[in-house]
Amino acid sequence: MSKNPKIAVFGGGSWATAIVKMLCENLEQVGWYMRNQNAVDYIKENEHNPNYLSSAEFNVDQLFLSSDINEMVRYADILIFAIPSAFVKVELDKITEELSSKIVFSAIKGIIPETGLIVGEHFNKMHNVPLENIGVITGPCHAEEVAMERLSYLTIASKDEEIAKVMSKYLSSNYIKTKISDDIIGTEYAAMLKNIYAMAAGMAHGLGYGDNFQAVLMSNSIREMKRFIKKVHKMKRNINNSAYLGDLLVTGYSVFSRNRMFGNMIGKGYTVKSAMMEMSMIAEGYYASKSAYLLNEKNNINTPIIDAVYQILYLNKNPKTVFKNLTNLID
Repeated sequence: MSKNPKIAVFGGGSWATAIVKMLCENLEQVGWYMRNQNAVDYIKENEHNPNYLSSAEFNVDQLFLSSDINEMVRYADILIFAIPSAFVKVELDKITEELSSKIVFSAIKGIIPETGLIVGEHFNKMHNVPLENIGVITGPCHAEEVAMERLSYLTIASKDEEIAKVMSKYLSSNYIKTKISDDIIGTEYAAMLKNIYAMAAGMAHGLGYGDNFQAVLMSNSIREMKRFIKKVHKMKRNINNSAYLGDLLVTGYSVFSRNRMFGNMIGKGYTVKSAMMEMSMIAEGYYASKSAYLLNEKNNINTPIIDAVYQILYLNKNPKTVFKNLTNLID
């Protein structure tokens, strides 16, 4: 890796916008790929994203913007992907440039639906990116609070400690604190699973359950997460660290959590289709719940909360009935 690597962010949503903002605190130039050329043109003229985190202003002289994904891959040494998991494969299929020599970071909190793989595994198996060149950027951190420059925390995971340290340095600022980890598989699974549990928390709220039940639900969620991650990738980790428990709590409780919001709408009686139409952002937990359920069919883990969310979202089971049954399965 070069001493001053070029870094590019891929994605046009709120989390991609927040990461670009963080990088701009430390780099003279940041690459930013957005598939929508109109959004690129708007940012160049108005210095903020028209659709997400519009309060975050940019010095456009710092940005190398493009709607050509291959141009951005050629430009950068380190690629940070912050595209919703449901659309990752469509975007990656556009790439004709070689990815195997690049360092790739996933800031995506989900599983690739077409392959059933977490993002790091997808890059490794489908694009020949070595595992030591893959990293994960995870929370607890909401994009909206980054835009407001509220103190936030990130975990940067990579098998290569030096790569993790480099990314940590470029994302750190007076309002962003970072720590590094070598658990790229576990942190990425945790980032995916916490969205499912946040949906469950939202459903419970929409159904009228109170804070007492929410506390029990979150307590059971972290234990369920621990069982799941231990089964799919066994290594020594402290599930109470910020990358796991912290990220789960902020996603389960925050007013900024789109997954909690989506679940709340389902609990109040919205259909999946109507809830999706109401929200302008992707709720990753919807796709993650199916992927996690299918993975669990192979691994046979005790996951009553994941099962409950899947039954409601994909089997059209009545949320009230499902949660009444769930109250007898958790303690």
